[in-house]
Amino acid sequence: MSSEVLWNAPVADQPVDALVRVPGSKSLTARWMLLAAAASEPSSLRGALVSRDTRLMRDALERLGAALEARDGVLHVTPVPPPCEHPAEPVEIHTGLAGTVMRFVPILAALHHGDVHFTGDDAALLRPMDAVIDALRQQGVEVTEHGEPGRLPLTVHGTGRLPGGRIEIDASASSQFVSNVLLVAPRAEQDLELVHVGETLPSLPHIEMTLETLRQAGVEASHQLDDQGRHSWRVKAGPIRPLEVVVEPDLSNAGPFLAAAMVTSGTIAVDDWPETTTQPGDAYRDLLARMGAEVWREDDSVCVRGTGTIRGINADMSEVGELVPTIAALCALADSPSRLTGVAHLRGHETDRLKALATELTKIGAPTEELADGLEIRPEQLHGAVFESYEDHRMATAGAIIGLQVPGVQVVDIGTTQKTLPDFVGMWLSMLHPEPAEDEE
Repeated sequence: MSSEVLWNAPVADQPVDALVRVPGSKSLTARWMLLAAAASEPSSLRGALVSRDTRLMRDALERLGAALEARDGVLHVTPVPPPCEHPAEPVEIHTGLAGTVMRFVPILAALHHGDVHFTGDDAALLRPMDAVIDALRQQGVEVTEHGEPGRLPLTVHGTGRLPGGRIEIDASASSQFVSNVLLVAPRAEQDLELVHVGETLPSLPHIEMTLETLRQAGVEASHQLDDQGRHSWRVKAGPIRPLEVVVEPDLSNAGPFLAAAMVTSGTIAVDDWPETTTQPGDAYRDLLARMGAEVWREDDSVCVRGTGTIRGINADMSEVGELVPTIAALCALADSPSRLTGVAHLRGHETDRLKALATELTKIGAPTEELADGLEIRPEQLHGAVFESYEDHRMATAGAIIGLQVPGVQVVDIGTTQKTLPDFVGMWLSMLHPEPAEDEE
């Protein structure tokens, strides 16, 4: 068991009834920050998430020469300057456990004239990086691997240029291996064509999110699907115009609060839910309705009401893999078995999420079998236990969801939620024990 402090997950003693405002999307914040650093002129991002992952992204971009300053809720970004004629001093970048930093920034580092060394948390050294390395080498960029091949730590020997052209890549392990190339592609010397040659392509909404951010930055970017079902993307070389954007709230981080409505037969409204979005978290509306919730939109909010019933679900989660820990937690509390498939790539996330979920859900009394690409969950009589988080923010929130109904759930290192949700514990407790309204005069 981890030596981290245990957090006693609070049991709900009444139905929740709360309006929740979640901070900005981690995925969108990372993309906007990187594009702003690669843009032609300074940009401003309102509502950008401030969390461990985005602090690591900020530090990485600053080490490459960008300047980022937060004033009055707006993050002002001055782009990375043009590369020096002569190689600069070596740069050291620590990625933590942030996939967006470890996979997005090395491509940008190729435009830095000099060596950029990447390392990360111990768990980050286990995450696949081979497709990033392969893409760089196809662009003629030298990469030195210092540990296990295809993993951190590594050094990008940037020359200040990316030629562009055609790249073939296997992104079966993560859609980030597509997004990272697309985000920096406008800075290449010629238009870029990226062709996917892997057997599966997870989390397509995240790639569409990347394309949409590029288009909003004035970049021509398109997606093609050929007769054989092979995906490719084209990005036109040219300037990235300065940005003035408002970052959407993180809908994936809204998931545990919406789940709380189902677990407690209460009601949760999430404010500022966009009418249209590329965020995978928007799929909660359909998934939770299929599992028995009442879901509706009210003005700018999406509302979920628990009905007292949580149904098991058979769902292909291939496009929304990051929602699996929250849905799996609900499946453990459901009235029938569930089967979640299409997510073999979750083995390469912050931890092997399939193994972690199977282990922890089985431990609390919901026998869970690992499938080749998912989980089969059989809800039975649940009981308290120590719920390991594996340094994974979504494992930690899954334990909190189950703890709403099951006494004695102790989550290891709840602080890991600071990766994307800086005050999860405070928000969770406020949802369960809202401040009484002041009497009107």
